Amino acid sequence: MNAPSQKGQLAVISGPSGVGKSTICREVIRRTGARLSVSATTRPRGAGEEDGKDYWFLTRDAFEQRIRDEAFLEYAEVFGHYYGTPRREVDEALARGETILLEIDVQGARQVKRMYPEAVMIFILPPSGTELAGRMEKRGRGEDEDTRRRRLAEAGQETAQAMRFYDHMVINDNLEQAVQDVIQIIQSKSGA
Repeated sequence: MNAPSQKGQLAVISGPSGVGKSTICREVIRRTGARLSVSATTRPRGAGEEDGKDYWFLTRDAFEQRIRDEAFLEYAEVFGHYYGTPRREVDEALARGETILLEIDVQGARQVKRMYPEAVMIFILPPSGTELAGRMEKRGRGEDEDTRRRRLAEAGQETAQAMRFYDHMVINDNLEQAVQDVIQIIQSKSGA
């Protein structure tokens, strides 16, 4: 399926779990009026997360039905759970001329880039592996030690892929600077 002609701008924000993508996206949205596409997932809801705001929390059966219906712009299975971007919301927002942020993993980002070659690709890096491990511990998602170890191992692989695939790398060592860097990248690509 071909992407519609775009009036708006699509920015893909990726990075390892716990790197601060959600916080950066929230600040970019607050400061610029961009919108975040709400992803769907089959993972359990975390403490304080709301359905339809943080994610669309779906059963595995419901998610798989949407895959069959081609209702996702991209989707992937990560750590035993599906994650996907609902297609219609993104296409409609771009047609209205809006800036849309997709907070997705590297695998999904590659799918999006094939459909939307002009998407701005931004990868958020942690200042160090030790800092990333500490952030993951503080997130409060009830993950066990084995899951955190797998996520840290995956972070190295994602970063290696991102170095070859993403247009921009932003280190989240200082949140304010990282937010400003992401805003500057998006605005420079839109001509705003």
